[in-house]
Amino acid sequence: MNEQVLHGRPSATAAAASPASERASARRRARVQRSVIPGFGLTLGFTMVYLSLLVLIPLAATFLRASELGWIGFWDAVTTPRVMASYELTFGASFLAACINAVFGLLVAWVLVRYRFPGRRLVDALVDLPFALPTAVAGIALTALYAPTGWIGQYLESIGLKVAFTPLGVVVALTFIGLPFVVRTVQPVLQDLEPELEEAAASLGAGRWQTFRRVVFPSLAPALTTGFALAFARGVGEYGSLIFIAGNIPMVSEITPLLIITKLEQYDYAGATAIAVAMLLLSFLMLVVINLLQWRMRRR
Repeated sequence: MNEQVLHGRPSATAAAASPASERASARRRARVQRSVIPGFGLTLGFTMVYLSLLVLIPLAATFLRASELGWIGFWDAVTTPRVMASYELTFGASFLAACINAVFGLLVAWVLVRYRFPGRRLVDALVDLPFALPTAVAGIALTALYAPTGWIGQYLESIGLKVAFTPLGVVVALTFIGLPFVVRTVQPVLQDLEPELEEAAASLGAGRWQTFRRVVFPSLAPALTTGFALAFARGVGEYGSLIFIAGNIPMVSEITPLLIITKLEQYDYAGATAIAVAMLLLSFLMLVVINLLQWRMRRR
């Protein structure tokens, strides 16, 4: 009888050991899955070395070179009227262009996802043109179009609107280069958003504006904020497409990256790095604020 009991069902010790062995096997499988590429220590080491060579060491060198001025010299270098005017133009134009792209980039993404029309693939490919086009070529093309004698500029000039060689031209150029960032971040989210949700809202009596505000926009808001942040960051650091259309007039249409290049050409390396550090800190602060807003939207 005892043999039947022993052979007919597992003992208590074996039953207790079975879950423990299964957990150990699961941990071993998890370790194997996590180490498909080289182990965590080696991978982390390569990552830190790569980031240090490309990001941390150059930024540290910038801070060290700017520290040669001292606190008072640094403050004087980054707060002169000419530098402050360049900050206002660079950050203001980048913010305005990012806002424009947030509106019209969402519209372009909506059309590309929700409608089928002849030439749709061509339009979809043209969205990526600012990515592939050299920035200097974009600047020359926009200047040729919006100059007082250009194809578009001559008609705008007749109504008293001057684009090239003014701050407005800076906004136009930054809008051109920033549009793909918004479209390409919103488009995948919009593709995953089921149209049945809008139909259900309409069947419950919601109007178009209510459906967009309460159903569509909450799902798109995090991606739209990301696209806005990317377009803004690209605009703050843009140089090639702006030096032609901006006009580079001090206190009027001079961007901060051009001012940094000017100081480098004058061998004022400490002053150039001081302005670069100020730009870095301001950009980082604004991106932190944008990321906090995006985090709050996702929590909601």
